[in-house]
Amino acid sequence: MDLINFKVGYKTISLKILDILLTEQFHNNLTVLPNDNKSFLGVKDYMGIPTPVFDLGIILNGVSTEHSNRDALKQLKSWQKQLNTWFNQLEQALLSSQNSLNTSQCELADFEQFYMEFKTDNDELKSTMSRFNEPFKSLLQKVEDTIKVHKQKNSKQVLIQLEIVKRHELIQLERLFESAKEQITLDYKPIIVFTTKDGMTPHVGLLVDKVEDNIEYRQEDIKPLDKLTEIGFDIDPQTRNMMHGLIKLADKHSVLIDPSAIFKPKELQTSSNAQEQETEAYGLF
Repeated sequence: MDLINFKVGYKTISLKILDILLTEQFHNNLTVLPNDNKSFLGVKDYMGIPTPVFDLGIILNGVSTEHSNRDALKQLKSWQKQLNTWFNQLEQALLSSQNSLNTSQCELADFEQFYMEFKTDNDELKSTMSRFNEPFKSLLQKVEDTIKVHKQKNSKQVLIQLEIVKRHELIQLERLFESAKEQITLDYKPIIVFTTKDGMTPHVGLLVDKVEDNIEYRQEDIKPLDKLTEIGFDIDPQTRNMMHGLIKLADKHSVLIDPSAIFKPKELQTSSNAQEQETEAYGLF
């Protein structure tokens, strides 16, 4: 059995090659129709046949990868602004020769937790986030040293040390922020996977993050999920139905997806009078 692995958020999913008609870059050029199904993105023609397209990230993860990326970018921009504001206010206070300073670093306490716990499967972005620690810790230490010099009323040395911080730690942090934001933006190039039930006509299009690799598996290597998901799993029936089994990869599992079961109630799976009912099952109307 030949399978193709796809990335969807933090999950890896597999589709049988025979269930795939085509993959193409997603350009957000779908025809939008009224639909309360949050995973429905719109309709895209495949060989002249209007085909509904759904966001597999919302179906499997409860949130689209695009939305997760927007949240990550928002947090990065917020911390970038907060860090610069904090340093600028501290610099003004130090250069104004105030006797007392409000030097609390509490407002930056969560920043270390943010970059240390940042989750991504992008190796470049993971590496970038790990590099925040050294300049950030160095920044805090040099600021503390500068405050001690300020208390000694050595204004000239205060100015020198502030310039050193701006030319080194702040520039390093600024570059890391810009690099992380760029990697999040450029890495996301989603694709539509047009699936089929008969090998010829399109069934549904599924939005995934990217293609991973091809693998060959035997039927007996696929571990069923029915008993596993009976305990402690809060999964809606349609999502449960489409997850056909688990496939062991090098260091994790991939979920084998059966596209023919997507948005299709069990009672319709064996029905011969399916076309009209399937249209409703897609949630299009």
